[in-house]
Amino acid sequence: MYSVIPYRAAYAQSVSQLFHDAIHAIDEAQYSLADKSAWSAKPRSAYHWHRRMIRSKAWLVIDTRSMHDGLPVCSGFINIEMGFHSRGYIDSLYVHPEYQGKGVAKILYQALELWSREQGYKELSVDASRLSKPLFLSYGFNVNHRSYQEKLGQVIMGYLMSKSLG
Repeated sequence: MYSVIPYRAAYAQSVSQLFHDAIHAIDEAQYSLADKSAWSAKPRSAYHWHRRMIRSKAWLVIDTRSMHDGLPVCSGFINIEMGFHSRGYIDSLYVHPEYQGKGVAKILYQALELWSREQGYKELSVDASRLSKPLFLSYGFNVNHRSYQEKLGQVIMGYLMSKSLG
């Protein structure tokens, strides 16, 4: 059924499309069409996503029951930054709309937290969207403060959250 695998270059285009599809599936009561279009106007190149993913530690959840372009379907992805200043920052957590509510985000988060603990990370942080805030609260994160990102002239509100691993 579902398997967690490390990110692979062969999935770069799938990750790009998944990100775009997940953004545009968000209910407009959460984020307006203008917000979503600024967040992801169109899928970015596979090259963009490949570079982003290899500069971090990233995992995919694949659905081994379904194939696309000769690969099991990527149903979600997560990545964490490892740089000195951004160490432990969760850069992305996205689940394809068809797989939302099926435990994919939990599988991804558990893989990330286990790896982070094994690496000796003391804290995790994330800029969570309105949509993902309850998910991160359920994993023991606390809200530090609201956060704002400007994308293509749209100000998109979220929450800077953190969790101690100590």
